[in-house]
Amino acid sequence: MPAATDKFTGDLRSLIRDVPDFPKKGILFRDVTPLLQHGPAFRRCVERLCEGIAKAQPTVIAGIESRGFIFGAAAATMLGVGFVLIRKPGKLPWKTRQQRYQLEYGSDGIEIHEDAVAAGTRVALVDDLLATGGTAAAACRLLQDLGGQVVLASFVVELAGLNGRAQLGNVPVEALIVYP
Repeated sequence: MPAATDKFTGDLRSLIRDVPDFPKKGILFRDVTPLLQHGPAFRRCVERLCEGIAKAQPTVIAGIESRGFIFGAAAATMLGVGFVLIRKPGKLPWKTRQQRYQLEYGSDGIEIHEDAVAAGTRVALVDDLLATGGTAAAACRLLQDLGGQVVLASFVVELAGLNGRAQLGNVPVEALIVYP
């Protein structure tokens, strides 16, 4: 097993596992778990996310539950900026704002603390995957409703064929791995 300080020189895509028919029949789920389990690859993934995020000069990084917490918190730590939680309804202990959205396989909602982002705050949004864009667009709306300026939406994986970027309007989007 490589040491945690070893550089990963392989292709991050090689550590994305395809899981057919999850969470329901007809969906091909792109699982980042193997990437997270490989220390040097995980480190390289976060470094690459940070390269793009740093250029946008955010004040905070917002991560979407749950895998967005993993990548977003790691990037926030590396860049020395704060971290904002965007969670499923009922999981935050303070006053919240909620946004509903459609998934490619159903509907859901997310929440943010009302005081999580001050007006004018430069926010980089981070999640593991951009598919139809519903979750990311809802997160952007929450951040913008609080007065935040979403300066970048950054993803590990993008499923380009689902055209999620279109849901994000003028927010710049970056993805490390793009599937057609």
